[in-house]
Amino acid sequence: MKLAPALQYSHELLKNTVRPGETVVDATVGNGHDTQFLAELVGNSGQVLGFDIQPAAIQATTTRLAAANLQNVSLYQTGHQNVDQYLSTDLSAAIFNLGYLPSGDKSVITHGQTTIEAVQKMLPHLRTEGLICLVVYYGHPGGNDERIAVEKFTATLPQKEFNVLEYQFVNQAHTPPKLIVIQKR
Repeated sequence: MKLAPALQYSHELLKNTVRPGETVVDATVGNGHDTQFLAELVGNSGQVLGFDIQPAAIQATTTRLAAANLQNVSLYQTGHQNVDQYLSTDLSAAIFNLGYLPSGDKSVITHGQTTIEAVQKMLPHLRTEGLICLVVYYGHPGGNDERIAVEKFTATLPQKEFNVLEYQFVNQAHTPPKLIVIQKR
């Protein structure tokens, strides 16, 4: 067995968790890769809620979904901390890719405070054995601050209610992404 990088491992976990017909969240749609992946997992009877503050991300994701003929996604050009305004049902999973939009404006980044706020709003909706996957890219200005904040927050989640996993290659050059997974018990 070959060990998977953080994002790929998050997808493996999501494949084993998400079922057709469920509701999931892509908290940072970016270029739409995870949004498409989630839309395929939940199928036509499921729903994906996608969030991004950048118009370019919403447009790229809209284009990707149209090309794949996926219509089970609702996209919102707003910060993921506003998820509670759109989430009205149980949630089986969510994914965050923290950092900046690839090929976009690198000065527009995610922040620990809003990421934590979004996670806090999702946790009460998370079904038993549901997952929140946070893929933390932190090799950019401001990224390490967010990584530290998210690590501190997730470490304080009560163990009777949640399992928290950190997954990262520690012997690689630069700053390999870290995956933090929250599972509701």
